[in-house]
Amino acid sequence: MDKILILDFGGQYNQLIARRVRAEHVFAEIRPYSKVTCEDIVRSGYKGLIFTGGPNSVYDPNSPHFDPAILRLGVPLLGICYGHQLTAYMAGGTIAPAEGGSEYGKTKLYVSHCKLFEGVPEESICWMSHTDYVRVIPEGFQVIAHTDNCPCAGIADESAKIYGVQFHPEVTHTEYGTQILKNFVFSVCGCAPDWKMDDFIAGSVEKYRKELSGKKVLLALSGGVDSSVAAVLLHQAIGDRLFCVFVDHGLLRKNEGDFVEQTLGKKLGLNLIRVNAQERFLTKLRGVTEPEKKRKIIGEEFIRVFETEASKLGKLDLLAQGTIYPDVIESGKGDSAVIKSHHNVGGLPKNISFEGIVEPLRELFKDEVREVGTRLGIPRELVWRQPFPGPGLAVRVIGEITEEKLSLLREADAIFREELDNAKLETPCSQYFAVITDTRSVGVMGDARTYGYTLALRSVVTDDFMTAEWARLPYEVLEKASNRITNEVRGITRVVYDITSKPPATVEWE
Repeated sequence: MDKILILDFGGQYNQLIARRVRAEHVFAEIRPYSKVTCEDIVRSGYKGLIFTGGPNSVYDPNSPHFDPAILRLGVPLLGICYGHQLTAYMAGGTIAPAEGGSEYGKTKLYVSHCKLFEGVPEESICWMSHTDYVRVIPEGFQVIAHTDNCPCAGIADESAKIYGVQFHPEVTHTEYGTQILKNFVFSVCGCAPDWKMDDFIAGSVEKYRKELSGKKVLLALSGGVDSSVAAVLLHQAIGDRLFCVFVDHGLLRKNEGDFVEQTLGKKLGLNLIRVNAQERFLTKLRGVTEPEKKRKIIGEEFIRVFETEASKLGKLDLLAQGTIYPDVIESGKGDSAVIKSHHNVGGLPKNISFEGIVEPLRELFKDEVREVGTRLGIPRELVWRQPFPGPGLAVRVIGEITEEKLSLLREADAIFREELDNAKLETPCSQYFAVITDTRSVGVMGDARTYGYTLALRSVVTDDFMTAEWARLPYEVLEKASNRITNEVRGITRVVYDITSKPPATVEWE
C-alpha cells in the first residue's frame, strides 16, 4: 500500500491534508516533525512527504525545524505555508516579513505551468494565512505562483520533485486545492489509489484477532457513532471476549439509553452491560462550571465505573475506546495546541488498572468511521445518528449542571432535531443540537411575565469536522422550532441561533 507522510509542524488544521489525500484512496498518516528521522522515512517506504503549516517564524530559535538531509532522500516533498517557508530556508533561501503586509483569507492566485498545477487555471482563488514569505528562493528552484501581495506564493525544484506553496490547498476556500493535492500525490509521487475501507476492516479484524488472542476487553460504549462502530469491529475480531459497558451518566439525550440498549444489545448481539450511574456523575459535577474541569471529572468517573464493572466480571485485560483522529488532534497530541480535552484522550486519569488501551478507529475521520459502520452492517439510524460527545449534555449545559437544566435541554434538543429531520433539507446538516445557556431573560406568555433560560440552537455543515460552516437554515424551520420550544418547554423563554463557523469557534460550545 502506497503511503504519504505528513510532518506536523504545529498547525491546527493539518488533519485536513490527510483527509484530502485519503479521499483519493491513498493512505496518509501524520507524525510530529520531531519524531521522524531520515531512516524512518526510508524504512517505511513513503512515496511522498507533506510539510504542514504552523504558527512559527523560521528564524525563531525555538521554531520547529527538520533534518536538511530529508531534502536529499529523493522522496517527493510538498511544503505548505510554514512548511513551504521552512523548506525554502533549509534549502538555502531567505525568509522575511511580507513587504505588502500579512495576507489572510481569500486571495487571487496566479500560477505557472508545472506538474503541481496541472489542470489549474492561470488565475484562481486560494486561501492565505501568513505574515512571512520567501524573499529569496534557493538555488535550483523556480517561482511557480504569486499573488498581488506575495511575489513568491509557490516554488519548485522539479528535478528533485520538491515543491512549496504559501497558500493552503487543503481548505475548501482554495478553488483548485483538491486538484493540486491530487497532482502531488499521483503525478509527482506516483501513488496508486489502493487504500480502501474494506481493506481497513479486514486488516483491523485480523490484527486484533491476533493481538488480542486470549484477552478479555472492556469497551467504553458511549452509544455514539464512534464507540458503536469500534464495538462492532472488535466484536468481529474477538466475539464474546468483548464486554461493552454502556454508562448512563445522566447526561444523555432524550430516550437515548433505551435506544442504545435495544440497537446494540438486542439487534446486533453485543455483550452489553448497562450501568445506571446518573447520581454518581451528577454529584461529582455539582457546582462545577469550568468546561475543562467538567471533562476531566467525567473522564475520571468513566474509568472508575469501568474498573468497578471489570472487577465484577473477573480479570479483564484491556480497555477499548472509540477515539478518532480529530479527538487526538484537538486534545493536543503531536505538536498542535490543545483546543479541548476529549474524555477518551486528554481526560483519562494516569493510574488506570488495565494493561493498555485499544483504539481501532484512532486514525479515521468521522466520515470514514460512518463508512466502516455501514460496511459492517450497522443499522443506518445508528451510523448516521447525530454525533454526540463523550461528556454528553455536560458540554451543552453552560455553567453549573443541574437536573432542571438537563430536563429542559433534553426536551428542547429533541424538538429541534425532530423539526430538522422533518424539514428534509436539500443540503443536510452534518450536526445539529441545542445548548442551554446560563443566561435568563424576561418573556411574556398569556399576558403574564415569565423569566426563563435562553436556549441556543447550533447547526453546522462539514465533511471532516476539522472546519465547519454554520448552516443557513430556512427561517421557517427555525421559526417552527423556536415556537415549539418556547410553547412546549416551560422554563425556556428565548431561543437564539448560533451563526459562528469553525474556526474561530468549535462545533460544541464547551
